[in-house]
Amino acid sequence: MAGKTGGRGGKKSVSRSAKAGLQFPVGRVARYLKKGKYAERVGAGAPVYLAAVLEYLCAEVLELAGNAARDNKKTRIVPRHVQLAIRNDEELSKLLGSVTIANGGVLPNIHSVLLPKKSAKNDSEA
Repeated sequence: MAGKTGGRGGKKSVSRSAKAGLQFPVGRVARYLKKGKYAERVGAGAPVYLAAVLEYLCAEVLELAGNAARDNKKTRIVPRHVQLAIRNDEELSKLLGSVTIANGGVLPNIHSVLLPKKSAKNDSEA
């Protein structure tokens, strides 16, 4: 029989994600690439590479968001932490510049002109 697990000497099937050492699903990415009609044909390495890039970006955002959550003394990542993580990172901010994150809020920022003058106290003493 020509089955994947048939017979005594049959090998257990190993996913492409496991072969590539990834957590993101290579098979699903391949299916989306084929269904999306981005090209007539999709090479074998393309979904592996794309899944690896997506996994890296996800890990990067989650690490920075986790740091932002820890800075705010929280144990759970909420959209506000994701927003702070992305906007405080130069490269991610450039990549996701036109993206709106729901319930993310804005970065705390007060223009320097609006801050009270420090020299006012020094002028009155002189």
